[in-house]
Amino acid sequence: MANAVLAFKNYNVIKGIWGSPWVGTKYFDLFFSNPAFKTLIKNTLYISFYQLAVGFPIPILLALALNEVKNIRFKKVVQLVTYAPYFISTVVMVSVVMLFLSPRLGIVNLIANSFGFESINYLGEAGMFRSIYVFSDVWQTMGYSAVIYLAALAGIDPSLYEAAKVDGASRFKKILNVDLPGIMPAAVIILILSVGSIMAVGFEKMYLLQNPLNLSTSEIISTYVYKIGLLNANYSFATAVGLFNSVINLLLLLVVNSTAKRISSSSLW
Repeated sequence: MANAVLAFKNYNVIKGIWGSPWVGTKYFDLFFSNPAFKTLIKNTLYISFYQLAVGFPIPILLALALNEVKNIRFKKVVQLVTYAPYFISTVVMVSVVMLFLSPRLGIVNLIANSFGFESINYLGEAGMFRSIYVFSDVWQTMGYSAVIYLAALAGIDPSLYEAAKVDGASRFKKILNVDLPGIMPAAVIILILSVGSIMAVGFEKMYLLQNPLNLSTSEIISTYVYKIGLLNANYSFATAVGLFNSVINLLLLLVVNSTAKRISSSSLW
């Protein structure tokens, strides 16, 4: 953390971090005045909130659905199928996405061609990039995320289900009045942590899926820092942008945690 002071210095390899001259907020001003600043912020926030809006409820729905399955063998198969993609490396996952969406040999376009539709270069369409990124990420992580909610559901007192049954509650009413309140504390904590990292969109997958055709919607802060700050060895600039990211995430974390504490008893502190 102490080395974050690099953001306020003109880094010199010979002099080191602490021996380099101070330049104040030069690199912050450079980033804020950059013509690409608004686009980077917009892309980062758009993808982050899109990912949160889609990726947060789906694991909850999956866990609730699996909790209602009585066939143990079928339940285990579904868990395995949804859980396994999480262990696929990012590079392999991106390769799978590219193969599926290939304009010439991708299975998606081959199916479309069989119905008389023309092939589409999905990864070359800037407007489609965000949905491809978000839904492929949901596919990869929903099974792993659902495990937390399944654990919370397993900890619900069975007497609550018995009481609901005596009261004549339907299956939907049990989910609404027993299951959802039971997993709410875990859901709130996960939501707080998710919002706290809203500016930290995954770099690896984003960078690997990028190409010149979709750059208008795929260029985010982390990829920009890598290209401008690290490839050009401008470490002070890269640190300044990273510090800016961290401060925004911290503020969001404090706001959401405070809101959660007012609305419910669940919070990080």
